[in-house]
Amino acid sequence: MSTDSKPVGRPEKWSDLAARMGSGAAMVVIGALGIWMGGQWFHVLVALICGAMVWELVGMLRPGVPNVQALLGGLTGGAVLLSVYLPVGFALPILLAPALIGFGRLERNRTLYMSFTVMILLAGFGLIQVRDEMGVGWMLWLVLVVVVTDVVGYFAGRAIGGPKFWPKVSPKKTWSGTAAGWVGAALVGLLFSINTGAGLQLIGISIAISMASQMGDIAESGMKRRLGVKDSSNLIPGHGGLMDRFDGMLGGALFLLVIGQFIGFPPGVG
Repeated sequence: MSTDSKPVGRPEKWSDLAARMGSGAAMVVIGALGIWMGGQWFHVLVALICGAMVWELVGMLRPGVPNVQALLGGLTGGAVLLSVYLPVGFALPILLAPALIGFGRLERNRTLYMSFTVMILLAGFGLIQVRDEMGVGWMLWLVLVVVVTDVVGYFAGRAIGGPKFWPKVSPKKTWSGTAAGWVGAALVGLLFSINTGAGLQLIGISIAISMASQMGDIAESGMKRRLGVKDSSNLIPGHGGLMDRFDGMLGGALFLLVIGQFIGFPPGVG
């Protein structure tokens, strides 16, 4: 009896699902508790995540120097946490300092380090601003847009398949999954526009946040491809590292931090 390739390939297609869902559930619980509690608990959680991501970043860019990893990761987490309690004018130079310090400590890939570290620092600052100034509801909206984009894209891409988005950089991503993520984000925007009094522009903003989160994902995938690494680390079973999991949130939070200054976010809410 001949061996058919389809039964063999199908389990591999979903082989990482159990680990991915288990660790994903743990992250959801921790994240939900941090968002619900807010205040210093949320500040510390975001600072730890940002510090860990820079720790992973340095590990990819300059392997084998744990002291530099620890230094720059610690500086990043400390800068994010300290910036929350300072006026913005004093917070900004502190937020940028870890990027410049690391630029001087690394022997190569300095531009990559500086670019991603600035993105991590500003995105972390932006997440804290959303939770502190807009409350749980809008923080939940941002998280849901990014998570739904990722989850719907993951399942739609594997179930529907079709043309690849950028096979040389991210061979598993498809156009079907990418577009499905936009649809999922639009539905989140519609739900929140109905229940918060925000205008229907929130649907378009949600799709734009979804796109920004995908850009963050693509940027990290491109960096890993250039460096020849599969995952940013092995901290999270089924997901790789924190950068692998939060790259989309980085893009979405950073985009919201920028456009929020121009569009009067949330739209239609006094």
